[in-house]
Amino acid sequence: MSSSTITVGDLSDWLGQFAPTALAEDWDNVGLLVGDRARSVSRIMTCLTPTPESVAEAIERRADLIVAHHPLPFRPIKRITRGDATGGMLLDLIEAHVALYSPHTAFDSALRGINQRIAEGLGLTEIQPIRVTTAATFAGTETDMGSGRWGRLSTPLPVSQWLDQVARFFHVDGLHWVDGGKSEVRCVAVACGAAGEFLADAARLGCDAFVTGELRFHSALEARARSVHVAVPGHHATERFAVEELASELRARFANIEVWASERESDPMLWRAVND
Repeated sequence: MSSSTITVGDLSDWLGQFAPTALAEDWDNVGLLVGDRARSVSRIMTCLTPTPESVAEAIERRADLIVAHHPLPFRPIKRITRGDATGGMLLDLIEAHVALYSPHTAFDSALRGINQRIAEGLGLTEIQPIRVTTAATFAGTETDMGSGRWGRLSTPLPVSQWLDQVARFFHVDGLHWVDGGKSEVRCVAVACGAAGEFLADAARLGCDAFVTGELRFHSALEARARSVHVAVPGHHATERFAVEELASELRARFANIEVWASERESDPMLWRAVND
């Protein structure tokens, strides 16, 4: 298949099968958000978040489609002007004929989605959704899909080793964590991004530990009270790796299309070591 015969609609349909929009949270904004389904696609850029930097990169490198995990716009807007960042980016994309698709929470929850990848990457077994949404047939087996994931480590780990394992998987130099008071970790729940609301579910399922990208102060206190360790590597770290992997999958599926993960976006939250 030549790249000229692949359209925005073709890519949107494939992405809609890869991360079914029915799995998205009710409050989310997923799917094709900007663009003409009939336009052909020869270049795709994936990114975690549409920012002025990543949008400029896509336009400069003549991308026809951006697959951005986070939606643009995220919430309904009444006007599109250059008076604010969202309006300016949307106008830039429209003027450059760059389409934008966001899978967001559908990708979080999909069968091969972000939370499944985290759970497998952390060595969990017997992996199940934290909140079951639906069931799908995969490789001839009916499999539950839904929000978050939880499972068990094949061998219990001391807390310090488990925290090191989490940091290594996400390629971070450090992370915040809540001490749940247990000496070992056997059962772990994961929910990428800002997903502190899954803490109560993790405790209900009997998990010793929970991995998420963001956690509020009062949720941290709740975790300690519930005796659940929490590792918080950061929102960017828990999702950006999957955007890079998605670029590889798109490249393999659509061999005649140039696909790359944004090289300009970075975590806005920085670590600073304090010198004595």
